[in-house]
Amino acid sequence: MEDKLFNVAGKIVIVTGGLGQIGKNMAREFYERGAKVAVFARHVNPEKVQAVFPKEDFAEDRMKFYAVDINKKATIEAALDAMEADWGSAPDVLINNAGIDTQPSAPPEVSGPFENFPEEVFREVVDTNLVGTFLCCQAVGKRMIEAGKGGSIINVGSIYGMLSPIQDIYKYKEERTGIPFIKPVAYSAAKSGIYNLTRYLATYWGKKGIRVNTLTPAGVWRDTQDETFIANFTARMPMGRMSHEDEYNGAVIFLASDASSFMTGSNLVIDGGWTAW
Repeated sequence: MEDKLFNVAGKIVIVTGGLGQIGKNMAREFYERGAKVAVFARHVNPEKVQAVFPKEDFAEDRMKFYAVDINKKATIEAALDAMEADWGSAPDVLINNAGIDTQPSAPPEVSGPFENFPEEVFREVVDTNLVGTFLCCQAVGKRMIEAGKGGSIINVGSIYGMLSPIQDIYKYKEERTGIPFIKPVAYSAAKSGIYNLTRYLATYWGKKGIRVNTLTPAGVWRDTQDETFIANFTARMPMGRMSHEDEYNGAVIFLASDASSFMTGSNLVIDGGWTAW
């Protein structure tokens, strides 16, 4: 029996940050379910594209790549023009996945005490995570309205946008090096803004058939993370582990499909129980 409820076949789906760890998995999932996928990335390097999406596995007529700096609206508009020329239609789904964060390996100048946190770094992180999401919503939402077919916009939040970081997780860095690591304020401030941007747009566009929701992930395991950080983080996680990079695929298919047809302005939390404490 055809699964009409979660069907995304034929939809035009944009994934920003689509060459990154989570984004590439989302893009693959939509492709495998018959969607046309537009990967937006700051740098569309042919070698990296081939490594992530081998040409022999992904048909060019359903998987395309566009160089986009989400901080620059002109590049977003240019990519949308090219995408519509390629596929003849406005997008059906936008996943605002692109973002930057400060990792535990960051140098002291961007991971020190709040009182000394660099203004320029704060502005860069807010510009990318919040302003970039705003610009993509603005550009894509306008085209969805002009096309008159509605759509689904999925903004990616973070547990650190819902709750403050637990600084004790990172204390081991100072114990090892004598230099404190403070999980910075910029990412939390930027991601917290995503939630009300989502709610605002959900009410603003609700009667025009555009649904806007937030997906909140938790920490994603990578083999470059040091063992102490993983141990400290997972000790706080009710499920006792970090997420796998493909464990958000089901959530975005749900939010993009008719399975969530009466859902807008909501926050779908997929966090292993982190926010349940």
